[in-house]
Amino acid sequence: MGVLDLAAYPWDAVEPYRERAAQHPGGLVDLSVGSPIDPTPDVVRRALAEATDAHSYPATVGSPALREAIVEWYARRRGVPDLTPENVLPTIGSKELVALLPTLLGLTEGDIVVHPRVAYPTYAVGATVAGATPFAADDPAEWPEGAKLVWINSPGNPDGRTWTVEELAVAVRRARELGAVLASDECYAELGWEGRWAEERVPSVLDPRVTGGTRSGLLSVYSLSKQSNLAGYRAAFVAGCSQVVAALLAARKHLGLMPPAPVQHAMAAALGDEEHVAAQKQLYRQRRQVLKPALESAGFRIDGSEAGLYLWATEDRDAWDSLQRLSDLGILAGPGHFYGEHSGQHVRLALTAPLERVEQAAARLNDVAR
Repeated sequence: MGVLDLAAYPWDAVEPYRERAAQHPGGLVDLSVGSPIDPTPDVVRRALAEATDAHSYPATVGSPALREAIVEWYARRRGVPDLTPENVLPTIGSKELVALLPTLLGLTEGDIVVHPRVAYPTYAVGATVAGATPFAADDPAEWPEGAKLVWINSPGNPDGRTWTVEELAVAVRRARELGAVLASDECYAELGWEGRWAEERVPSVLDPRVTGGTRSGLLSVYSLSKQSNLAGYRAAFVAGCSQVVAALLAARKHLGLMPPAPVQHAMAAALGDEEHVAAQKQLYRQRRQVLKPALESAGFRIDGSEAGLYLWATEDRDAWDSLQRLSDLGILAGPGHFYGEHSGQHVRLALTAPLERVEQAAARLNDVAR
């Protein structure tokens, strides 16, 4: 299999529900896609404007300022104090890296790419593009021989599953037994809400408590799309094992995969400013505090979701039926079928609509609960 074997883009199947929801007298409340709707912070926009004289090719490896900013950010925000610029590499968004990582690592037919059972579909897409075999499993004990790349996602999209330090350490040991690269997608790490994550920092796979004293074979992937509203900038990075990062860099130089210089400058500014991150998290918190109880009052159960950008909701019936019920209320969600064969009774609702629209959705849900 390869890129020509990919199925049609699944979100096309949601269009009839969008059309139905748009007919609601109060208008559509679109909670289906996690695309940021809040303004890009001024500190980032100013930095982008300062760097528009970009007459030279940007460095694939990243500017010295950006690489240092990434290193400092991991120390300050992720509890990873011992990285150097040789451990980090900017990427053109995180989806590009997720989709291409099996190819960039040289995986091919017969190799296995492990990903979560309930998962962002691009993990499996990346395996398919490389000709490798995707394999869904959460328990490290179930990761098979022949696995060359293992993806974990913490906090998870769509279900918000968050790995503890102890769980990550088990995953690291198992990946090393298999000789597999372990890549941890940590793009929602700033968004902890409930339980221990209301107070504790979501741990990284590069945390010294996890690594056993060496980053060998470990990668952490992060995006600024959610914490800084930079989805349109395509601003992300990978960090970890210097040997794996060097191999990725060599391949990316040949392929021309380099973030634009103004974007690199803006990324460094975003990583150095924590005020806008806290403000953005508060906006997501406000929406979540309105939407979650309204869904529960309307008969949905929220599973997981203790961290991340989404509410993972179920009525214990087929997700398409729940999608129809919500669309009748003018609310558009994402069907769990898109996230693997194990999630067909859930819908995903993103916290990416203005508070006024979320309040509209909550009012409609509360009305049907009466």
